[in-house]
Amino acid sequence: MSSQALAHSRQAEEPLFAAHLFPADFGSRSATVEHLARQLAASAVERDRAGGSAQAERELLRGSGLLTLAVPQQYGGQGVAWPEIYRIVRYLAAADSSLAHLFAFQHLQVATIQLFGSPEQQRHWLGRSAQENWFWGNATNGRDVGLHLTQREEHFELNGSKSFCSGALGADALVIGVQRSKKPDDRVFLVLPSQREGLAVNQDWDGFGQRQTDSGTVQFEQVFVDSSELLGPVGPSPRTTLRSCLSQLILTQLYLGNAQGALDAALRYTREQSRPWPASGVAQASDDPFIQQRYGELWLRYRAALPLAEQAAQRLQNAWEKSALTAAERAEVALAISEAKVVAVRAALDITSQIFENMGARATSSRYGFDRFWRNVRVHSLHDPIDYKVRDLGHWLLSGQGPQPSLYS
Repeated sequence: MSSQALAHSRQAEEPLFAAHLFPADFGSRSATVEHLARQLAASAVERDRAGGSAQAERELLRGSGLLTLAVPQQYGGQGVAWPEIYRIVRYLAAADSSLAHLFAFQHLQVATIQLFGSPEQQRHWLGRSAQENWFWGNATNGRDVGLHLTQREEHFELNGSKSFCSGALGADALVIGVQRSKKPDDRVFLVLPSQREGLAVNQDWDGFGQRQTDSGTVQFEQVFVDSSELLGPVGPSPRTTLRSCLSQLILTQLYLGNAQGALDAALRYTREQSRPWPASGVAQASDDPFIQQRYGELWLRYRAALPLAEQAAQRLQNAWEKSALTAAERAEVALAISEAKVVAVRAALDITSQIFENMGARATSSRYGFDRFWRNVRVHSLHDPIDYKVRDLGHWLLSGQGPQPSLYS
């Protein structure tokens, strides 16, 4: 074997990210997750530059066997706990934040059916999902009220549109959220096959980050909805409102994944390519004390955020396993997630922007694509204002009252 081939072989055996900094232990799934992350990372920079829909990479997700992680075992899935699912999301986000977003939202739709579907609906939709290895998309944006559900004689009809429909393009089925009246709590979820007549998914997402999340609009024109496709029960309960908690913690993992990817890439670049500043008096950039201090500061930001995300995920899992969740228990979960999300946003924005001070001007070349980490975090961190999370925490500290369940808390 040539020295070049030997080096390539060793590189292929090494973890994608520095294992001593970012351990990737997913048990029996470790090899699968590592292989998938490596496949996504191989073309992430080029695809980020191109934008559009990454249908080939979505098929890599489908082929990985990981789409059924959240489907309960009794319906043919793997029934994996949320902390492990979130760790996988975070690791994939370090490689390709857009595809990790799609992967995470897959499990959010599965969870929606578990939270809102009747036993028969869960058996039907989740059983089909596991058996046919479905990819789920969504049209659930609660702030977009441009979609209307009208009852006909023995069925319902959808007309209008939904925006920010991540994963809808190329999905096998969609979870759709629609406001049935002006009452805030009168919101219903329903499930439709994506090929239903009158349903059109537009490829019109053009954000400067998260560029391949297929988060465009979906149009509905006289779309038939059978009554069995409306998920029940209708109305909120402490358990059903865990959906917002699940969603918020997904965002937290995407922020931390981008922070991990940015740190790992910057450290490698500094060791291998950065040139020392002439006045530093050192032979290698990695020996510059200012660069060392900057990396130390960024590492502390990442390390401070990580355990909060892990603790929040475990609290969510504990709540998920309770058949009778109280409002107070649900509020504790929401507070933990607020803490994790705010700290993760701040850490990720700092890390993804400040790595350039460590790498130098040459690292801004578009061929490296290091800016994609910041762009991804900046776009997704605007999903809902973190100021309101901080306010919720302050209100709790002063009054002892947890946040009221909402679409974002």
